[in-house]
Amino acid sequence: MSDQIIITCAVTGSIHTPTMSPHLPVTGPEIATQALDAAKAGAAILHLHARDPENGRPSSSEEHFMGFLPVIKQGCDAVVNISTGGSALMSLDDRLAAPTKAEPEMCSLNMGTMNFALYPLAARYSEWKYDWEEPFLMNSDDLVFKNTPRDIEAVLTRLGQQRGARFEFECYDVGHLYMLRHFADRGLVKPPFFIQFVFGVLGGIGPDPENLQHMKRIADKLFGDDYAFSVLAAGRQQIPFATMSAAMGGHVRVGLEDSLFIGKGELAKSNAEQVEKIREIVERLGRTVATPAEARDMLGLKGADRTAF
Repeated sequence: MSDQIIITCAVTGSIHTPTMSPHLPVTGPEIATQALDAAKAGAAILHLHARDPENGRPSSSEEHFMGFLPVIKQGCDAVVNISTGGSALMSLDDRLAAPTKAEPEMCSLNMGTMNFALYPLAARYSEWKYDWEEPFLMNSDDLVFKNTPRDIEAVLTRLGQQRGARFEFECYDVGHLYMLRHFADRGLVKPPFFIQFVFGVLGGIGPDPENLQHMKRIADKLFGDDYAFSVLAAGRQQIPFATMSAAMGGHVRVGLEDSLFIGKGELAKSNAEQVEKIREIVERLGRTVATPAEARDMLGLKGADRTAF
């Protein structure tokens, strides 16, 4: 087990809506500020989505991404990781527009098609800041996030082979690990693999400790020494699962995309607050927080000087 641990911060995402927290960043300056503060707190990787600054709705607009990407690059040396998941309501071409233009060092890549049910969140709120929020959540009871093998191949080709990005492979269930192995066997991806085990999304694997152990056992079987794993868990399981990952030799992801809270019933005031909390925990476990340069070396990234923003 390496002492070094990579902290990823997922700054805003596309799941939570503005009504849920006044601290969720939605404008370009808000996303940039919170990303820079998270990097200062110890996040080596910044996982980024965009939002429409007028209403906080998830956006695939290149203009909205460019409202914060250059500011982040100029303000810190953290690795920028752009989502190719965007929102389940977006087409593949929409989801790939911004990363195709920006040519980042890293992109996220969901390793399969799945149900992505957010509607239970709507029951917690009776009033909404914007009229799109409640239907966005409620209609997810009939929503499929589409990422077929053809889609995955397109992402790997357009962003990986053609633009040099490497990937945070988001695996929401055990079958996603086998899909990654399939593409590795086809030669479309090469080690080291950075695999994000995702727990607690309704439609994916549940947030049970034995599931984390099982995902790691299968990943060990499929990838041997050719991979590193990180863990994210939605909602209240965020910090407990990150702590388990750190104790098991893995890496960690926090951020307001995954949980809006810092403690029971207490909203996090920023992404940096969550980074600071998990940093204290992992350092008490004897792990050393990796710098962006160390993360680049571990993951074989091309470097920030080869991006297009």
